[in-house]
Amino acid sequence: MRGLTGAGPSRARERPQAVIAAAAVLTAVGLSVAACGTGGTGARDEGPAHASAVAGAVTSPSPGPATGRRRVDALALLKQDPAVSAAVKRELKPCGGEDPLDVSYGDLTGSTADDVVINVLTCADAVGIGSYVYREENGAYKNVFRSEESPVYAEIEDGVLSVTKQVYKRGDPISSPSGEDVIPYRWRAGRFAAGKPVHTDYSSAVGGDPSPVPAG
Repeated sequence: MRGLTGAGPSRARERPQAVIAAAAVLTAVGLSVAACGTGGTGARDEGPAHASAVAGAVTSPSPGPATGRRRVDALALLKQDPAVSAAVKRELKPCGGEDPLDVSYGDLTGSTADDVVINVLTCADAVGIGSYVYREENGAYKNVFRSEESPVYAEIEDGVLSVTKQVYKRGDPISSPSGEDVIPYRWRAGRFAAGKPVHTDYSSAVGGDPSPVPAG
């Protein structure tokens, strides 16, 4: 998985290594979290705000060629969305000719159209600085989830929105977090509700992968 640093065992070993060169990647973004399923694992195109902070609907950009799934212009969607911070919007620049985005489609909210999960990545290190979910309503896409605490990465897993956030303790280098929290979000009564996080402590792994345990 892109979007997180490469430190740590277990799930982190399955992701491509992405080392942040300096702490400025986190401090410069200086963003806050506002975190706002039914089935389907989602489909990805290579390149989450609590319900109380959800933005209004954004006009749906023109979809791409018919491929069995409705595609959106993810870059235009983010640029038009007032819920996306100015700091994240400044990162919406091409990286080697491609947009710094991971885009996935799938059924998270039971809408008639696929929901859209967008992760914004840093150009140099592919570290996630913002994750968003858009739901189609009456021909427009509405922001129903936003998380802008880096490093963060959202994905669709068996119809559930899974958001991974790496955890740092005092003294941890930016490239070596102490662990990670994986938080499941399910769509209930018109909003995403967070489930109990599963925490993996990287430092507890001695000679093998640690066993994730529920946080809190």
